[in-house]
Amino acid sequence: MRRATDLLPPLALISVLLLGWEAACRLLEVPVYFLPPPSAVAVALVQAGPRLAASALVTFSMAVQALVVAGLVGGGLALAVSLHPTGERAVRPLAVALQVTPVVAIAPLVLIWAGLDHADRAVVALAAVVAFFPLFSGMLTGLKSADPDLERLFDLYGATPLQRLWRLRLPSALPFALEGLRVAAGLAVIGAVVAEFVSGSGATQGLAWRLLEAGNRLRTAEMLAGVLCLTLLGLLLNAVVGLIERFMLRR
Repeated sequence: MRRATDLLPPLALISVLLLGWEAACRLLEVPVYFLPPPSAVAVALVQAGPRLAASALVTFSMAVQALVVAGLVGGGLALAVSLHPTGERAVRPLAVALQVTPVVAIAPLVLIWAGLDHADRAVVALAAVVAFFPLFSGMLTGLKSADPDLERLFDLYGATPLQRLWRLRLPSALPFALEGLRVAAGLAVIGAVVAEFVSGSGATQGLAWRLLEAGNRLRTAEMLAGVLCLTLLGLLLNAVVGLIERFMLRR
């Protein structure tokens, strides 16, 4: 009951906004190609539903693959450099430089390296680049956040570096790593869509390609339906990460 009550205010606000949007489009006679009303978007969502669902599955698959790659690389690199302060000082500037480099600038290069026949690999790689830094930074911050008193206790008992890592630093890093995963999940979807836009290839047939296709044909209602699918996709991935977080922290 409490959760249902918490959902009422946002649902009420969304309903008011949609009704205002519908009324404004009809009263002002706004052209459908310029701004379709919500009812037209709903119709387009039903008509193009199978195509959008198939494309959403492709985009979701690429975002998950990118998240796994970014997690393995970012988490493994954070584990490696956390054991050596010199390694951290050497790697962190490169990680920051990778984070601030616009994905649209390196997308043509990655597409060439991956091969024009393997555009999906380029999209996964670019999305992994976007999702890399939150995972790396969260894991590294967590590994350095162990209780100093417990660190001294491990010193007192002569714990090996592996024992210190497994029994102290990894449990301390778990909340930070999961928070980084939550941030990276949203960035992976954004990265996959932007990478597909930039690649300009229809080989992947993801949601970005459907948006481009609808935009070229001035099917604005279908474009908004695709944006709605992207929003739902991001919420779904965020919810999955939330379930993983609750399960891990409970244990």
